[in-house]
Amino acid sequence: MKRNFNPIKIYLFIEIAASTFFPMIFVASSLYQVTVAELTPLQLVLVGTTLEISAFIFEIPTGIVADIYSRKLSVIIGYLLMGAGFLIEGFFPAFAPILLAQVVWGLGYTFTSGASEAWISDEIGEEKANRLFLRATSVGLYASLLGMGLAVLTGGQNTALPIRWGGIGIILIGIILALTMPETGFKPTPREDRDTWGQMVHTFKEGIAAVRARPRLLSVLGIGLFYGLYSEGFDRLWVKHILGSFALPAFFANNQVAFFSALKAVGTVLTIITLRPIEKRLDTSQPQAIGRAMLFVTGAISAGLIGFAFSSLLGLTIGAFLLIMILRQIATPLYTSWVNQKLDSRTRATVLSISSQVDAVGQIAGGPSVGLIAKFASVVAAISTSGLLLTPALFLVGRANAQSRELDKDI
Repeated sequence: MKRNFNPIKIYLFIEIAASTFFPMIFVASSLYQVTVAELTPLQLVLVGTTLEISAFIFEIPTGIVADIYSRKLSVIIGYLLMGAGFLIEGFFPAFAPILLAQVVWGLGYTFTSGASEAWISDEIGEEKANRLFLRATSVGLYASLLGMGLAVLTGGQNTALPIRWGGIGIILIGIILALTMPETGFKPTPREDRDTWGQMVHTFKEGIAAVRARPRLLSVLGIGLFYGLYSEGFDRLWVKHILGSFALPAFFANNQVAFFSALKAVGTVLTIITLRPIEKRLDTSQPQAIGRAMLFVTGAISAGLIGFAFSSLLGLTIGAFLLIMILRQIATPLYTSWVNQKLDSRTRATVLSISSQVDAVGQIAGGPSVGLIAKFASVVAAISTSGLLLTPALFLVGRANAQSRELDKDI
């Protein structure tokens, strides 16, 4: 008899496993690209841009696959492809294969983006799912500490090893989900009605119509655009900035992986402490509550980026980085809950994929621009520009909050 696995436990497993292996990889990958592959600042940003172009191209088709065929199948394919992409990067430390790796794992990411959130929303209901997003983020933060520890253990002598072992772990997630992941709440399009391309176009049009019919959702997606604009430059250049501007503490002189793992571990612990009261007190069913939180988070991230860029003291630079890290971790589930509210199940994955694609557009536009600033001016100028690129989002947060209040009045 086939065993029925609890979807909440499966979703938490995904978060825990992914939060173990992705930090294991990401702690090492930026350092690996700077020190082993010896990429220039512009190449570092182009690596990220390639990833985002891949996400931009594939996000909508893969989201529609999840809405037409199977959320479960989409998630499984995604983890298998992401793991394969990281293995390519970990075994071939050169610019061209690292670019190829971004395409492969970017494609895999689009299969999971929107699909896992849509899957759990169908299985347990939207309201429970929105609460679960914050809980899963909190649990995932604990798991990420394990991943960082594994990065230190495996990467002390060889920076590529955390990337390779992490890639294998991500592939294992896909295999385990193939054996355990239930899918009872989703109703796929009947086989006889699957005119594949026609259905995809129809579902995409319905997703666009759902967005256009809701002005608040349009504003929220606009916020996502500016989050994409700022993030690519910072994500690709922060390690380069620290290594190029400061001497690491003597304790970490012979193990740079350990330094960056420790830095991220401290940030994770602080995020756990910060997120706990937010998870208990913030009502994620109320758009205005999310909006107020996002207003503070967005302004503080922008200020933190500028402080990170211009600080001449390692301690202050680390403090600014930790502030940015904490706030970004908080912003992610808040933004997902904001987009996910009151979506039609038939187009949920597509709309969530549209939100991811908007982020990709921002990163594609912002990344090369910031990379050119780094090439012709400095990394400091590039990172401070990233901070300024986020500031227009404050206006859109305010507009979304005002639209939520108007909607409440109409109701």
